[in-house]
Amino acid sequence: MLDAASPWAPLLPSARRVTLEVLLHGPLARSELADRLGLSTASLTRLTKPLMDAGLLREADTPSLRGGGRPLQPLDVDPDVQRFIGIKLAGFRAYGVLTNLRADILGSAAVEITDQSPDAVVARIAELVAELDDRARPVAAIGIGIGGVVRDFSRVQRAVFLHWGEIDLGAAVTAATDRPTVVSNDVDALLEAEHWFGDGRDVESFAVLTIGAGVGGGLVVHDRLVSGPDSGLGLLGHFPVDPLGPACPEGHRGCVKALLTTDAIQSQAALTLDRPVTYDEVLDLAEAGNAVADQIVGRAAHAFGTLIAAVANIAQPERIILTGEGIRLAQVAEARVRAAIAQSRHAEASPIDLRFINDDPTLWARGAAAVAIQRTVLVALPSRAN
Repeated sequence: MLDAASPWAPLLPSARRVTLEVLLHGPLARSELADRLGLSTASLTRLTKPLMDAGLLREADTPSLRGGGRPLQPLDVDPDVQRFIGIKLAGFRAYGVLTNLRADILGSAAVEITDQSPDAVVARIAELVAELDDRARPVAAIGIGIGGVVRDFSRVQRAVFLHWGEIDLGAAVTAATDRPTVVSNDVDALLEAEHWFGDGRDVESFAVLTIGAGVGGGLVVHDRLVSGPDSGLGLLGHFPVDPLGPACPEGHRGCVKALLTTDAIQSQAALTLDRPVTYDEVLDLAEAGNAVADQIVGRAAHAFGTLIAAVANIAQPERIILTGEGIRLAQVAEARVRAAIAQSRHAEASPIDLRFINDDPTLWARGAAAVAIQRTVLVALPSRAN
């Protein structure tokens, strides 16, 4: 993952851990950093000097005051020491962002995809990378998030919406851009961005649930992403919530995919109203008091609340983050979502810490950039790598 010019290349694992701690939790006073890592002051000084010489660490611009004594000069990473590009690959468009080392978005762009053949898509990705590339600070790595099954951070084993199977996308983009490239499932990438840089950074366990064209989810437990051989197959979408509900395209009756996806809600509304409607129109009608739309939205909200409660009951995460292009459903019908959660939870169970994130293509592209950052930083830390 690293080239010889990378500031991470010569670092020993101990020095890399120091930088990682500051990256995720800084700025940190030297005494606090030493306590977090169980190091003596002398050992910390020995480790931080080469990191500061390499430009990875620096003294924070604003000193902190403690107890009226001498100001402390906390250590922080230099977020501008490297640039990364994250790309969310959708069926007909690729969205890209340029970020710094903390996944702060510095620029964004998008390209249309009219030809879904792998060669054509790689060519469009290369055009997007060229548009986002920072000439002053060359891009250290590219991350790509894709809906599907991804192996070894490179090979797309299955991506239904692109009609792909067994495509080594990482190797192809690396060859086309001359930049190290990592590929991951898009929901996993979103989780990792929240894990390191977002609403999951202050807890050791959290879940993310997404609703939109599909229903997705993921889990971080003990500060690690939970993954397995079936990650990316969309199994959560077939979780049963209503035995009397409609069937999904795969024939599973009353699963969340049959009730919660934007297509499912549009189709149910169009059938009942006897005219085509968009997803947002259904929500608008429900807000305006249309009885048909309100019933469809209410049933979907109940299904979503039941799913949220099931995740909370089984995994017991400290926090659940809700997002996706269909997340407006949970905002329009939040009271009904929460009522369904309460119905499926024990009366003495702890309240669920719910966080809503408005969906945006750059949110998913930032997730892909976060995976590229992780793979760059963690290359010599197998005990923390995901």
